[in-house]
Amino acid sequence: MITDIIKILIPSAIAFAVGIAITPMVSAYLYKHKMWKKKSGKVDMSGKVTPLFNQLHKEKDTNTPRMGGVIIWMSVLITVSILWLLSLMFPNETTGKLNFLSRPQTWIPLFTLLAASLLGLVDDWLQVRGSSDHISGGLSLKKRMFVVLLISGIGAWWFYYKLGVTSVGIPFMEPISLGIFFIPFFMIVTLGLFSGAVIDGIDGLAGGVMAIIFSAYAWIAFFQHQVDLAAFCATVVGGILAFLWFNIPPARFYMSETGILGLILTLSVVAFMTDTLGEGHGVLALSLIALPLWVTTLSVIIQVLSKKLRNGKKVFLIAPIHHHFEAIGWPGYKVTMRYWIISMIFSVVGLIVALIG
Repeated sequence: MITDIIKILIPSAIAFAVGIAITPMVSAYLYKHKMWKKKSGKVDMSGKVTPLFNQLHKEKDTNTPRMGGVIIWMSVLITVSILWLLSLMFPNETTGKLNFLSRPQTWIPLFTLLAASLLGLVDDWLQVRGSSDHISGGLSLKKRMFVVLLISGIGAWWFYYKLGVTSVGIPFMEPISLGIFFIPFFMIVTLGLFSGAVIDGIDGLAGGVMAIIFSAYAWIAFFQHQVDLAAFCATVVGGILAFLWFNIPPARFYMSETGILGLILTLSVVAFMTDTLGEGHGVLALSLIALPLWVTTLSVIIQVLSKKLRNGKKVFLIAPIHHHFEAIGWPGYKVTMRYWIISMIFSVVGLIVALIG
């Protein structure tokens, strides 16, 4: 057990160190090339300007670079590559143990992280290089949803045909068999998590929440004896912590799409990896561990429905809900810290659910 714990902790520490080391170069590039939006603010789902949000964030969008999430997935990629190369160049028991790149446990989440992060990077690039006369930019929601469904479809196909996963675990019951319908179920869960990307928007908020969530799944995978997967999750946490070091208010850069999309879609894959494959209930636990993401998405849905059904009347001053708290006077750091606390509480509860039964 001690050896397994070391296997998990060392990659996490390496990813953190790599992230700290590459940040000055990444940061210098982002500032040199002014990788921020040309016009502050955003538009809502109907394409209308959001004046209250734009007033709160008018000075941040146009002088703080986007694409900071590059630090997270590059840290993971470099760490994986270092440990893999060491196992090839110096084959022995130690290097072999530290190499957690394995087809059964880490190929799919690593592919998802890189594919989704690159999609986000394209979206960020289009936003910062877009017209200075427009607030909106980047890929349209429909295009992003299409690519998300494509990536999740590949993942679902791999789970179903290559890994033979056809069911979802339920505590104290036999797993529920979905058969071929496992594929659309996987895609729906992933798309639902994708909607939770709206949690990004306050310094340190998304990074802290995602670090807590991946820490919970590292523990779940560890207790299921999926040590390679646990090491992967811990490595992601290390990369996020390196990002957070520079994202403590005031943020040096934003995680933006290249960070949050990769993390959220990878989370979906990890949840399914810790379900029936690990003889646990990782998907059901996701409803608790990722509660901040679901609540944030729900606040947007409530706002949209309220405006449609109540002649434009709103439930929140701004949606998502974390911006509502900003609008009523909470400083950003208070919103962030309280989100972190809630995330910790529900991650512990979700950890219990994932392992019982």
